[in-house]
Amino acid sequence: MQTNTRDRIVVAASRLLQRQGYVGTGIKQIAQEAQATLGSVYHFFPGGKETVAVAAIKHGSEEFATLLREALESTDDPAEAMLSCARQLAEGLRESGWTDGCPITAAALETLGTDSEIQQACAVALREWERLVSDKLLRCGFTTEDARELATTVIAALEGAEVTAQVSRSEEPLHTVGRQLARLVRSYGE
Repeated sequence: MQTNTRDRIVVAASRLLQRQGYVGTGIKQIAQEAQATLGSVYHFFPGGKETVAVAAIKHGSEEFATLLREALESTDDPAEAMLSCARQLAEGLRESGWTDGCPITAAALETLGTDSEIQQACAVALREWERLVSDKLLRCGFTTEDARELATTVIAALEGAEVTAQVSRSEEPLHTVGRQLARLVRSYGE
């Protein structure tokens, strides 16, 4: 079925980009990992590697948004929600053998300074994740400005902690950031 082949290509590309980055991932490797022919890849993505990468980034972003949404909704307390986000990220990273970090980080860093479709897809993903956090904070009574600024802080801190956790092969950076984000969120109620 065509949809299954396309989906396999997107999922395979998403995992490869997450682990190897855009530069380190080849179109032939994507086809091989997806158990698809090179012709199938170009059939579904006539624009080649960049087009596959954009679809893969969108897929990875949606997966991360689902994890983030679940963590944020796991409790009514916004501070506890920050801890939940950090715990879930730490657990997933450890379970992957420290390879499955943020689904957009590598591609985003490799395309900095460009106005490529890849960079645009990464920017959209970050804004969407910030919106999810901001929406949670707004529902908890934060002002629009505080919710927006805190959401940017939360996503930036979690992204940085995730990279640090990968490099150090330790959950502690994420747990530390989770505790500090919870403390920061609580400070708004004091």
